Amino acid sequence: METNTTWDVIVVGGGPAGMISAGKAAENGARVLLIEKNETLGKKLLITGGGRCNVTNSEFDVRKFLERFKDDGKFLFSTFSQHSNKDSLDFFHKRGMETKVENELRTFPASNRSQSVLDVLVEYLREGGVEVLSNSPVTGIALEDKNKDSGLSDSGDGVGDKKVIGVTLKGKNILHAKKIIIATGGASAPHTGSTGDGFAWLKEIGHTIITPTPSLVPIAIKDKWVECLAGISLTDIKISVFQNGKKQFFKKGKILFTHVGVSGPTILNMSRDIGDLLKYGPVTIYLDILPQEDNGTLNTKLQELFKEHDKKKFRNAITNIVPTKLAPIIVDLSLIDPEKECNSVTREERIRLINLLKGIPMEADKLLGADKAIITSGGVLLDEVDFKTMSSRLFPNLYLVGDILNIDRPSGGFSLQICWSTGYVAGKSAADSLIIE
Repeated sequence: METNTTWDVIVVGGGPAGMISAGKAAENGARVLLIEKNETLGKKLLITGGGRCNVTNSEFDVRKFLERFKDDGKFLFSTFSQHSNKDSLDFFHKRGMETKVENELRTFPASNRSQSVLDVLVEYLREGGVEVLSNSPVTGIALEDKNKDSGLSDSGDGVGDKKVIGVTLKGKNILHAKKIIIATGGASAPHTGSTGDGFAWLKEIGHTIITPTPSLVPIAIKDKWVECLAGISLTDIKISVFQNGKKQFFKKGKILFTHVGVSGPTILNMSRDIGDLLKYGPVTIYLDILPQEDNGTLNTKLQELFKEHDKKKFRNAITNIVPTKLAPIIVDLSLIDPEKECNSVTREERIRLINLLKGIPMEADKLLGADKAIITSGGVLLDEVDFKTMSSRLFPNLYLVGDILNIDRPSGGFSLQICWSTGYVAGKSAADSLIIE
C-alpha cells in the first residue's frame, strides 16, 4: 500500500456500513481505502441473527418502516429516498443472494448463513478495486489548520480553522484522504472489535456524543426456575410489564429463555423500556402463554381435560395444554400436588392454575451489559449530520454512518438497514462530491 499518497476516500471500519459505503464510493469512481482493525472484515456481521443475519425487514412502506425508529425516523426520510430497504434487497438479489421472509417481515439469506451476506459485500469491494488494510487500528481523526502558512480566510470546510485531512494509525502514521467515512459501529459485542472507538475520536474534534448504553439486550431474571428452561423458546405469547401493580406496556411475540434470564426478538425490543423502569423500582414481567384463550374459555378447556383424564396424575395431564418442557415449572408454580389425580383438583386450584397460565410472573433483575447487547443506543447527535449526504455539519468532508449515529432501532432487520442506507448514501455522496470539486 502506498502510504505517501492521498486517497479519494478512506473508510474506517470493515463492518456492514463500512463495506457498503466503500463499495459504493468505488463503484462511483473513487479510489478507496478501507481500514479494519481486525484480521478480517465483517466479524460482527457473521454473528448477527445467531449466525443467520437478519439482513433487513421487508416492510416496503417507507413511512411505516421509519415509524419503527420513533422520533429518530424523521431524520431518515432523505436517506431512505435514496436507498430504501427494497433497494438493499435488490442489491443482494442482483448479486445472486436469495432471501426469505419470516415472522414480522424479518428477512434472511435463503442459505440461513451470514457468510452469504459477507461474500456479496467482499465481492462488491473486489469489483470496485477497494484496497483493504486489515490489522490496522486507527487511533484518531487527523486535523490540519486550514490557514497555517497560507494567510487564507476560513474556507468553510471545517470547524473554525480546522479541517479533516485523514486518519491516524497506531504508531502515529497519518493516512491522508479527501473524504473520510467513519463506520466504526457502536459499543456492543466488544469481542468483535465494536468497542466504540469512533465516539472518542468524534468527541475530540467537536462532535456531541450521546453516551452509549446497552440496547436490544437480554434481561436477567431473579427467579431461579428460569435457569431450567435455558434454550427453550415460546412463540405467540403475550408479555406484559408491570410496576407498582400497574401495567406499563405489553407486546406479543417470541421469548427465549437463557441460563440467566430471557431474550428473543420481543424481549430485546422491550429491553430499553424495562431498563428505564428498573431505575425507579422493581419490575415484574408476566407471560400469558395462551393469549388466544380468555379465562372463561380456558376454564372450560381445563374442566374438559380433567374430566377426560380423570384418573391421570396432574403433572402428566398438564402436558396436554402447555409445552412439555414448561410443564414441570407450571406444576411447581401452581402449588397443586403433582401426584394428585385430575378428578381431585379443586375449583380453587383450577382458578389459580388459570391465572398462572394467563400470567406467569418473573421479576426482572437487570439488563445485561454491552457484551450481550445486540446494539447500543447513543452516538453522534443527529442534528450534527446532514442526512441528505451523511456528512458531518462540522466537517463537510467527514461522513458518519451506521451505529456511530444516535439512532434507536428495534430488532427485526432495522439496524442492518440503517447500515445499508446510510453507508450507500455516504459512499455515493463522497465519490460524487469529488467530481464537483
